[in-house]
Amino acid sequence: MLSSKPDDDLLTFVDEDAPVPSADTQIWRILIVDDEPDVHQTTLMALKEVVVEGRHLEFLHAYSAVEAKVLLAKNKDIAVILLDVVMESDDSGLQLVCHIREDCANKALRIILRTGQPGYAPEIDTIRSYDINDYKSKSDLTRVRLFTSLTVAVRSYWQIHQLEAGRRGLELIVKASAELSKPKGIRLFAEGVITQICALLGVTEEGVVCAASEVSNVPPYVLAAAGLYAGWIGQPVKSIPDERVRLDLINALASRRHVFGTSTCLFFSVPGDQSLVVFVDIDRKISTLDRDLLEVFCGNISVAFENTQLYQRISLLAFEDSLLKLPNRNSFLARIDQRSADRDTLALVDIDDFADINSILDQNFGDSVLRVVAERLRRSFTSAVVVARVGSDVFGILGPGKEVSAEKIATIFASPFEMSEESFRLSATTGLMRLSDASIKSVELLKNAGIALKQAKTFNRGKAVFFELSHAMAARERMKMLSQLRSAFSSERLFLVYQPFVNLASGRIVGAEALLRWRTDQGEFIPPDRFIPLAEQSGLMVPIGDWVMRGALRFLKHLLDLGQENFRMAINVSHVQFREPDFVQKLITAMEEQNVKPVNVEIELTESVAIENVGLIEQKLLAVRAAGVTIAIDDFGTGYSSLNILRKMNVDRLKIDRAFVSSEDGLNQDYDIAGMVIRLASQLGLETIAEGIETHEQRDRLFALGCSEGQGYLFSQPLTSDLFQALLIGEQSR
Repeated sequence: MLSSKPDDDLLTFVDEDAPVPSADTQIWRILIVDDEPDVHQTTLMALKEVVVEGRHLEFLHAYSAVEAKVLLAKNKDIAVILLDVVMESDDSGLQLVCHIREDCANKALRIILRTGQPGYAPEIDTIRSYDINDYKSKSDLTRVRLFTSLTVAVRSYWQIHQLEAGRRGLELIVKASAELSKPKGIRLFAEGVITQICALLGVTEEGVVCAASEVSNVPPYVLAAAGLYAGWIGQPVKSIPDERVRLDLINALASRRHVFGTSTCLFFSVPGDQSLVVFVDIDRKISTLDRDLLEVFCGNISVAFENTQLYQRISLLAFEDSLLKLPNRNSFLARIDQRSADRDTLALVDIDDFADINSILDQNFGDSVLRVVAERLRRSFTSAVVVARVGSDVFGILGPGKEVSAEKIATIFASPFEMSEESFRLSATTGLMRLSDASIKSVELLKNAGIALKQAKTFNRGKAVFFELSHAMAARERMKMLSQLRSAFSSERLFLVYQPFVNLASGRIVGAEALLRWRTDQGEFIPPDRFIPLAEQSGLMVPIGDWVMRGALRFLKHLLDLGQENFRMAINVSHVQFREPDFVQKLITAMEEQNVKPVNVEIELTESVAIENVGLIEQKLLAVRAAGVTIAIDDFGTGYSSLNILRKMNVDRLKIDRAFVSSEDGLNQDYDIAGMVIRLASQLGLETIAEGIETHEQRDRLFALGCSEGQGYLFSQPLTSDLFQALLIGEQSR
């Protein structure tokens, strides 16, 4: 970790006798800055043939501070400057020192100040104020003293140079580690490693090869390459035409270690069976410092390599369905956003009755069904079509309209599927959408296709429906209404009204049905047949149903206290509410809380409540009756009941639907179905009540057929609790 202290705290000086890298052609470059030509000549003569730390000296000459600035800008490797203090101005030498240290930020270059006027700039003050190595009078600089000062300066330069090179290398390593640790694929990672090593060694990307070790029985191959070797990408290592490169890579992979020689191979390893080797072809020997930096680099990059492998595994989990090896929903959404112009049709294919396959057989069989369907979908389309799994039994298909069509999908499911030497037939319901607007995001497009699928499942099961804007508008309207319903329920804008039951023989009120109503803030009434299905689908019906139950029983208790001892309160119970495991206990608890007798309570259920699980419903109905509550079947004749189901449901009363009592004009001359229901109820020992009675003729005909009770606008519209109570009091006074 880098220190947060000032730069000087980071410096650790190497031993004074640390070896200087030898190089036959390398030299120490010395700059002489003096306005007297004789000084230049004298210095050259004094240092002729001198070798410092194994290197010869090369001299550059400047006769003013201005010329020195030019040379310094052109030559970045000057080790020492022999600098006169007084030249074109009295302090031009000192100003040049400031320029070197501050403007050029050159801290490595060593400076030896020489002056012919010793008294002008005092030695101690000058050394204290300026970053220089030495400050001598020209007359004091004998050949020996000059050699000594120069040698000390060169050694200082080399130490600082090595430290700065190490620091720059460490900065590059930190930067590379951060860059290469970012999520990316193995190939991109390998390309990044090449780039970072080249920067670290100060070489171009020409001549660097990266090879992956053997994975999943795939022999080592060239994963990334640069410069002249770029054409080798994808080739097996054993096929590399350059023998030197080939053998070095094979040697490093086999030995699983770095190889330093005429060329350099760096080995990167992580837990598991995958590794990388980078071949670097440089024309110089790797220095000790570079080796140390490369060791640190390789350690960091091995960790980054492991992170990259982990990212790839996570990516598979995030974007691939583990069961079917298809793109999952996340991947499908991305492909929709990245689609080409010819992929203009989106389809969602839902396997019909798949839940029954899982529940009747088992999940393993269901998984096998999904596999054979996925395989047929893959084989049925070209590579231009994307097939994905976007739900438990829903497949997403994206491709050209000429391939992704209702007819093509119907053909795919037309023939039987083969599995374990057995054949079986499946049907599918499909929602399709044409993708004409490229600006619409994938989530919105998939939502619209889902709306088309839901439309198809509701009205054209087993068929295909294309999305229409009206579908989306209707869906948005339903969502808006659901949101408003939640708000209305929480702010108590729902309320109950009561419509009386009348004994057709006596004309007296014998009970009432509690009905739920919703009035918006604007005073608009929303019909129950619009908001009740939404409440059932959203799960809101259970808390609303509980609220209705408590409110109706509370009003029942009030009427009983007024003396209506034989009054019956009927409460509509949604099939969603009735299927709740604790429904019966909730009903019993609510009656106990309001202190009402079960004999005064009736629940109304629709026929559809018994369709899915007759046995379970039968047990619940027995529990309700055991609690003393009576049961009525609402809207009888419009549902799906068979006589067998009706007998098993063990109910007390049948309500004849208004469709069999009155037509739109309030008249219905055909009472055959109503008569059949009344006779059936009589044979089963059940009471009957007719809904929707609007005329005296209807009342008389139904009474003549044997119907015992009636309900409808002839007697009263649904009333608030206050008005209903007034109606009862008025009847008692007659």
